[in-house]
Amino acid sequence: MWCWELLLPLLLIIKDVSGQWNVWIPRDISAMTNSCVVIPCTFMYPSGIRPYRGIHGIWYFGQPYPQLFPPVVFKTRTEIVHESYQGRTKLIGDLHQRNCTLLISNIGTEHSGRYYFRADLGGANIYTYPDFSELKVLDQPNIDIPEEIVADENLELTCYAPDNCPENSPEIQWMHTDYLPEPEYTSDYVEESNTAVLSSTLTFTPRPMHNGQLLGCRVYYPNTTLVYERLISLDVKYAPRSVWVNVSAEVMEGSSVTLHCEVDSNPPPRISWLFGDQELLWDTASNASLSLEDLNPSQEGIYTCVGDNGYGVMNTSMYLAVLYPPSEPVVNGSLTILEGSSISLQCSTQGNPAPTLTWLKDGELVGTITAEEVSVLELLELTPQGDGQYRCLAENEHGRASSSLNITVEYAPVLLDESKCTVVREGVQCVCMATGNPEPTIEFYLPDKNITINDTDGRYNYYTHTDGHTSTGMIKLREKGERLGNGAVNVHCSISNIYGSESFHLELQQEKKYMMAVIVGTIGGVAVIAFIIAAVRYVGHNNKKEKTGIINLWALWQTWRGKS
Repeated sequence: MWCWELLLPLLLIIKDVSGQWNVWIPRDISAMTNSCVVIPCTFMYPSGIRPYRGIHGIWYFGQPYPQLFPPVVFKTRTEIVHESYQGRTKLIGDLHQRNCTLLISNIGTEHSGRYYFRADLGGANIYTYPDFSELKVLDQPNIDIPEEIVADENLELTCYAPDNCPENSPEIQWMHTDYLPEPEYTSDYVEESNTAVLSSTLTFTPRPMHNGQLLGCRVYYPNTTLVYERLISLDVKYAPRSVWVNVSAEVMEGSSVTLHCEVDSNPPPRISWLFGDQELLWDTASNASLSLEDLNPSQEGIYTCVGDNGYGVMNTSMYLAVLYPPSEPVVNGSLTILEGSSISLQCSTQGNPAPTLTWLKDGELVGTITAEEVSVLELLELTPQGDGQYRCLAENEHGRASSSLNITVEYAPVLLDESKCTVVREGVQCVCMATGNPEPTIEFYLPDKNITINDTDGRYNYYTHTDGHTSTGMIKLREKGERLGNGAVNVHCSISNIYGSESFHLELQQEKKYMMAVIVGTIGGVAVIAFIIAAVRYVGHNNKKEKTGIINLWALWQTWRGKS
């Protein structure tokens, strides 16, 4: 520490060479409060000067100009010094050996500042050296902290303690290091510019968890009560190590939702909320919330929170599902097809959750129920019974919707079993009934005339009627008409539409039954007449009242005959 003792002979040699006013003191020196400090000092003066009253010295504080009356730190001619230095200073160097080294004891922070030396060789040979020593009095040790501490990168922290007091030498300890991963310690002793510094270096690799942790350095002087401590809070920079967002959510269409994001990083990151590639919001903070109002299905999808603080990037995504009832299904338009053809009916809709699709025909279930957004109903080789209204019904837990279409199956006419000729009181009635789509046209053929329009003459009455896809034609012949060899009526019925035509002979279905009724009616009539005649003879001799009874019996007969 006291290397100035070794430098003195060399400085004396330099003096003989230079022969000028010079001083060598440390530009900067430090000490702990309540301890002491030695300011090494060596001065030179011109070789031609011969001090005739000895050599005296003065130490000033703050400035070198006596005329400004700076505080006197030490003076060899008298013990009068500034009150703040009384009993604290001592010259431990020999001025005759050009050694002006000063000791200051029990120093305080108020003693920090510049110290100047003034040589007094007698007469006019008085000179204040412009060079100074800057004393720093510390109440806590210095810790050399890097400008930036980055997680997972090797870190060195150095604690310094001045060792410029010959009475005591300091020692250094590190505090609050139990949580550090594999810390290493190294010590060093450095002398520079006639000052000495003891240092201790702590080496470790900080983790993100160490951000904000306290770490301390303690300097103490053995066998004294002097202890100095300094605590620091580690500012560990680290990339985002976690990004927290809401769990995936389900919300109803038209409602609102707030998405939260928190990022653990140092420094706080730039947080961005993205929907696909679109940035919806950003902020520089540890958390950010995205509010979505009046939600619609187009806003359903993946939302991503991205944290970027310059040391790294991290993101987390969530899925936002927008629930809504099925939309009105889209189906084929109404169709008209030919019997025997096959078609596919398609139904598509949207809803969340996915709706079930049901096909109904005239209110009855057809096909299968599917839980998809598209349903296809295959109708193969359609018959006339496939004609009707088909409805696609979409349902989920939030509602239902449906759409309909009509299928018209066209087919050639078909003669119905109700087509026949029967004997009626006026003659013969022939009915021709047929179904078809379009409605069939009915024509009757008689031996001498085709009947195609409503008409009436002396031989027949004719009319037609349609109901849906069914056409009915009826003709009444007042005479039984021409008979064929087997006794049948000679009437033909023709049915036709754009898909075909057929002609049928109408059989007389009820002729035998009718003839039996005529015979029975005739026999019954004769029996009644005989009964009436007998009754008249029996009561011929009775009075007028009895004659009235006969008249009533006659009326009864007429009524029965008419019913026959």
